[in-house]
Amino acid sequence: MRVKVNELLLEKIKGIVSYLYGIDFADAILDGHDIEVEISRSTGRVRHVFVDGVMVLTLRASDGYLLPTIDGMKKVLEKLGPQYYVKVRRDAAEYIARGRSVFTKHVIEVDPRIRAGMEVMVVDEDCRLIAVGRALLSAREIRDGVAGVCVKVRRGALE
Repeated sequence: MRVKVNELLLEKIKGIVSYLYGIDFADAILDGHDIEVEISRSTGRVRHVFVDGVMVLTLRASDGYLLPTIDGMKKVLEKLGPQYYVKVRRDAAEYIARGRSVFTKHVIEVDPRIRAGMEVMVVDEDCRLIAVGRALLSAREIRDGVAGVCVKVRRGALE
């Protein structure tokens, strides 16, 4: 069931996003004229957040965090530039954009604020958004080249 957001609910949503990513990130992602939420009938909790008809946040049921979707990350990228990002080599970008995981050997740059378990944007060398996923390693571990998958892609730009 979709409903318009009242001021109290909007502040709660902004608070959750600000806790994870900061106030500027929350303002960038929730910038719009028409903000609606989809409420779960069984739990009464926010499932998805829509800005001007586009889903920008979705609920992760395991911890109750509202995570940015690929469209939400596009809004942030347009307004603030790369935030909480992992930059990958050109030769791996197409595979990642199709939903493949990011391996540390493909990473050329990483935002130092990234913590394991955080939802991050994956960008190519030209800072175009190619995917959104969950960081499995911290920024330091990624920089140090810990072998293996560093971002489990949730949604690629070409999916």
